[in-house]
Amino acid sequence: MPMIIPPTPESIALAPVPALRITPPSGAVPIGRISQPGVAPVRPKKVLGVLNAGVAARINLAVDLLGLIAVLLFGNRLFDIPHQPENLAYTLPLALYAAGVWAIVSTAMRHYTSQAYQSQILDDTAMTSVILVAVFTSFIALNTFYKATGTPPTDLRLVLLDFVFALLVRPIFRSLSKREAPSDEVLIVGSGIRGRLIAESIERSNSETVLGLVSFDNEHPETGGIPFLGNFDSLERLLRTMPVSKVYIAGNALKDGPAMQDAITTCEQLGVPFALPAYSFRLGRAQPQGAESLQHGYVHYVIHAPKLRARAVKRTFDIVSSAVALWLLLPLLLIVGLIVKLSSRGPIFFKQQRVGINGRKFNMLKFRSMVVNAEELKASLARLNEVSGPVFKMRKDPRITGIGRFIRKFSIDELPQLINVLRGDMSVVGPRPPVQSEVVQYEAWQLRRLSVRPGLTCLWQVSGRSQISFEEWMYLDMQYIDHWSLMQDLRLILRTFPVVFTGRGSS
Repeated sequence: MPMIIPPTPESIALAPVPALRITPPSGAVPIGRISQPGVAPVRPKKVLGVLNAGVAARINLAVDLLGLIAVLLFGNRLFDIPHQPENLAYTLPLALYAAGVWAIVSTAMRHYTSQAYQSQILDDTAMTSVILVAVFTSFIALNTFYKATGTPPTDLRLVLLDFVFALLVRPIFRSLSKREAPSDEVLIVGSGIRGRLIAESIERSNSETVLGLVSFDNEHPETGGIPFLGNFDSLERLLRTMPVSKVYIAGNALKDGPAMQDAITTCEQLGVPFALPAYSFRLGRAQPQGAESLQHGYVHYVIHAPKLRARAVKRTFDIVSSAVALWLLLPLLLIVGLIVKLSSRGPIFFKQQRVGINGRKFNMLKFRSMVVNAEELKASLARLNEVSGPVFKMRKDPRITGIGRFIRKFSIDELPQLINVLRGDMSVVGPRPPVQSEVVQYEAWQLRRLSVRPGLTCLWQVSGRSQISFEEWMYLDMQYIDHWSLMQDLRLILRTFPVVFTGRGSS
């Protein structure tokens, strides 16, 4: 009987591995093919093609405005509302006024953006409710100037009717927006046939935007027209400097195993989601059970538990709470804005670019609490920094104005960030958003704080703020990310109020 000698790990590693190729089932029509180096890939034509980003949003806004105007012009006849004038000379100006309020509030909230269509249906309901409350509140305010007419501007039932109309048409444009150019940007590690295969699969599905390919050390870059961003050693630098939503690690586990492991470790350290090939062999007709959980033949991994329902509730809470807070605090906001304007030269608001989730930048709003040239003076004060790490804190900062010291002590200068929360740039609870000059000095593990949406308050805010070191601050943020829950958010909100009212830990 011949002796059977089992293969050694070395022989397996040296054995040639055929290129990954997934054959469509019999009768299926292939939707594309891999391009040869230097040859443009062959792509199937789409019936409608890829729409420009924002087309669905602009049409959606126009339809919503026309629906609102139509309801206010002709809704009286539908409900037979008494004491409501039906002549256009009265109703048309009111309808145009309501449409103007809707357009301004929805623009401020970014309700008509490509990112908004990727949110949950519950978010759409909450955002539409906030916009309609703003319209109705504006009608109440308007009516105070026309008490002599004895006629209310409109009936609440008309507002509710428009609410139903706006929610019914929203799914149509949510579906249409899926044909737009995608907003999520991904990086592919692997420039061989696997890398080009996943790049073309993503492009055909129009699900994400491929930023480019990074090659493993043993590969010869043959990208077929896809941007080549460098070799494997540049992966961490690219993830630090580019807003990347996900990394596809398109390697061969037998040949590229150590490098793939290094890529996984880098993604985990920086808090970047990644995907690994689900198949190590060629497949003909076979399909895995639960294939809907796979995308492009890759298993997708996240850095922290998704908790999709809880995060949907969190976003809804952000929308409702920030909208209510802005309306209730409107008198205070107007008074503070007036004092800031009259007390020192410069604008009312200070707008600063901050780094948000996945490294995406946004403009954060604050009441201006410093002199106009505060950023230029910062360099001359760097030696007086009182905290460790890349952040700058000073108890007696000479750049702070008189009113600025008061509003900073009680966090009143942070109130305009409720607008950022409403827009979706920030959350009520989350790590504080850093500036880019701080982020470039982060250690790799500290970049993981960018894997979640930044917030108004977090563990740092209720644990002493400027009185704790930078490293302790970072560890608190990691603790929040790793153990996040809705109850933790609620506890942090309740702990924030006494800290704000007493001004404890501020600088």
